[in-house]
Amino acid sequence: MSSDSLAMFRKNMGPELGKLAEEHLKHDLQQSDRDALQGAAKTVTTHATVGSLIGFGLGVYLAFRLRTARKAVFNTFKTSEQPTALRFASGREQPLPDLKTVLQPSTLGDVATYFFLGGGGLFFGGETGVLTGTFRAKSQIGGDRESRERIRTAFRRFQADALRTQADLLEKGDNKGSGLLL
Repeated sequence: MSSDSLAMFRKNMGPELGKLAEEHLKHDLQQSDRDALQGAAKTVTTHATVGSLIGFGLGVYLAFRLRTARKAVFNTFKTSEQPTALRFASGREQPLPDLKTVLQPSTLGDVATYFFLGGGGLFFGGETGVLTGTFRAKSQIGGDRESRERIRTAFRRFQADALRTQADLLEKGDNKGSGLLL
């Protein structure tokens, strides 16, 4: 599993595309556009980090509540009167096994509960944070119409250059560790 699976740990696009993007940032955009993009990137990162932390916290809290409820149900089961045998109409009696040892909460079950609910909360919270951060960043960038158009134009040029670079690599047959789209 890659660290890119979790929103909080995602990095950039790769060294080649990163250099190409930096060139377009320098040449195609004004300083105010670059500042707006950096602010939007910080917004997405902040939302993803906060969402991941909140999701992880809620997952651990839910695991704690689930573990407490599981222990309470077991204690209720343990203290209640249990049948020891099953008597059939023919008079035959079949003893029933003691289920207390099987139903008792275990340390392994507790660890699995915390692990899976904490991890699920981390994933869900991080992805929700990326989604809300993206919407917020989009509204930040979209505020100035001229800046938005310059950013769109620069992005289209960047995409075209990235596709040209990828096509060149594919034609050469050298795609080892390129970090591009494939």
